[in-house]
Amino acid sequence: MEALYILNNLLGKVIAVKHKKVSFLLAPILVGLSLQASAGGMENTSALDAEAVQIVKSFAGTLKPKLKGAIAEGGLVNAINVCSVEAPKIAQTLSAETGWEVKRVSLKARNQSSATPDAFERIVLEQFNERQANGEAAASMMFSEVVGDEYRFMKAQGVQGLCLNCHGDSLQPEVKKALAERYPDDTATGYSLGDIRGAFSLVKAL
Repeated sequence: MEALYILNNLLGKVIAVKHKKVSFLLAPILVGLSLQASAGGMENTSALDAEAVQIVKSFAGTLKPKLKGAIAEGGLVNAINVCSVEAPKIAQTLSAETGWEVKRVSLKARNQSSATPDAFERIVLEQFNERQANGEAAASMMFSEVVGDEYRFMKAQGVQGLCLNCHGDSLQPEVKKALAERYPDDTATGYSLGDIRGAFSLVKAL
């Protein structure tokens, strides 16, 4: 990105001195270099996006079987307990293994200390809701951007059938009680199938 900025500045200076013959010789060269730098940047961000998507798949692919197993072994209350321990552990493991900071955030957070979005995440989450209102499916919804010296990536997390047991609008009494005890400030309920209940948020230092 910095190389592209420098080349574009040089190109502007060259064109500004258009009365000099050398400008017409250098301009095509600088345009070509600028385009190459731009293409290289796009390739780099595409690779980062692909890497982030795989991390998200690993997160979801690890957590979902654990929740299903917890339900089978001890019901929904057991799944709440397992999720509260395993989800943060999975995020920490992936962060350590990949070099990305990995977490989940939501506009209606369950764990206020770890899932409350920062300013960037809040804006993207609000945009996700707008995109869904305009007909885009949560399953394909992503956003990425270079912010300072970091690459930020977010993938919408849609509500699936399994999620409704603890995030829906019709919870069993024992589930309500367990959530109230473990998460007294919980706001992550009232969802319907397919709603966006949050996002995977990944950050990588550049």
